[in-house]
Amino acid sequence: MTVRTRFAPSPTGLLHIGNARAALFNYLYAKHHHGQFLLRIEDTDRERSTQKAVDVILDGLAWMGLTPDEEPVYQSTRIKRHQEVALHLLETGKAYKCFCTQEELADMRAKAQAEGKAPRYNGYWRDRDPSEAPEGAPYTVRIKAPHEGKTVIHDLVQGEVTVANIELDDMIILRADGTPTYQHAVVCDDHDMDITHVIRGDDHLTNTFRQLMIYRAMGWNIPHFAHLPLIHGPDGAKLSKRHGASSVVEFRDEGYLPEALCNYLLRLGWGHGDDEILSREEQIKLFDLDGVGRSPSRMDYAKLLHVNGYWLRQANDARLTQDIISRLSEQEGFVLDPIHQQRILALMPGLKERAKSIVELTQNAAFLCMEPPLLFNDKAQKLLNEENCAMLSKLASQLATLTSFTKEAINHLLHQFAETEGLKLGKVAQPLRAAVTGSTMSPGIDDTLLALGKEEVLARLGAVTNG
Repeated sequence: MTVRTRFAPSPTGLLHIGNARAALFNYLYAKHHHGQFLLRIEDTDRERSTQKAVDVILDGLAWMGLTPDEEPVYQSTRIKRHQEVALHLLETGKAYKCFCTQEELADMRAKAQAEGKAPRYNGYWRDRDPSEAPEGAPYTVRIKAPHEGKTVIHDLVQGEVTVANIELDDMIILRADGTPTYQHAVVCDDHDMDITHVIRGDDHLTNTFRQLMIYRAMGWNIPHFAHLPLIHGPDGAKLSKRHGASSVVEFRDEGYLPEALCNYLLRLGWGHGDDEILSREEQIKLFDLDGVGRSPSRMDYAKLLHVNGYWLRQANDARLTQDIISRLSEQEGFVLDPIHQQRILALMPGLKERAKSIVELTQNAAFLCMEPPLLFNDKAQKLLNEENCAMLSKLASQLATLTSFTKEAINHLLHQFAETEGLKLGKVAQPLRAAVTGSTMSPGIDDTLLALGKEEVLARLGAVTNG
């Protein structure tokens, strides 16, 4: 048997982080077992499903590196197949036509509630002859639920879960307008796509018992089910915007790397010893469903940021530079040229050691793209007093004499200058850093000056000392 998993989102909004984790688990399980990971877009809700939402899903999965092994399946293109299966069940007596009006259904629910029962359909048309209905009356198609015994699911995460069949109702599989319901369409699609393992949130556990009725009525092989606990906020409540980012787009915009988010989501509800940092190759090698816990997980944004800082330090400098350039130009309005890109790339090894997110990295790199005179923060402004500006003027004259503007030459000159002036190196480096960056934080001063280049350093010092 070739393992085939699927991720089946509805394109009605953003790609929520809980759905993203389900996609990741489906992907890793398939790859661990040398199987295939598929994508199905459940876009049958034509009013709410939009191409923009579809693009958000596709972009989010691509950003996370979760590439399906086949072209995406769009559920809306399969309605005829869903209808075909429903009509087969109707013809074989495993489903029936229900002619109840909305008013009659409302009365049924009200009566059941008054009697202290679950407000559901009472099977009025289950054993009646359709000829009793008014001619031309609209109808839905309902499946005949079993009334005796019990249904048992051997869930790969939750263990054995049982429901008495009397709790199952004759659910609608085809609406009066001929469109399939979610419960029906998802079973037809999973069967036709040869899905062997359905891995999804445990909020679908009730759906699974209802969907099993269709599998059994059609005599189809039943896939293995694994229902994942949900992700909660740090306070244990349902994850929402008040806790922080909750969608893949938001995490990307806030400066998280895809490898960091995937690494964190993997460890959110799945364990393997004390290993916290795992590459994609290690994840595929180690992941299996027996490591998934049954309790809801809680988002820990501080831990995610720590993981992000690790992966930021491992990331390719050119890749990070491109991301920063895009953010500075698109979000901050900087007009950039290849010189600015060269500066950022040159200083990236030092910059990424001091940041935990792309946003922070972008903020720390922005000074490399500014034109003098710079804007100084309070600490930098305090350092640029009259005495230090006089000292920087002397230093600028000596920097101007350097014929080879290398890290070694800069370092040597700064040490020599500090010794000649009777100052500790920090008393020279900090005002110098303030003058050329606008702040008191940057990578090593020699690396910073080298990245800016001699001409730019002198121009920034001149803007301070001649002002």
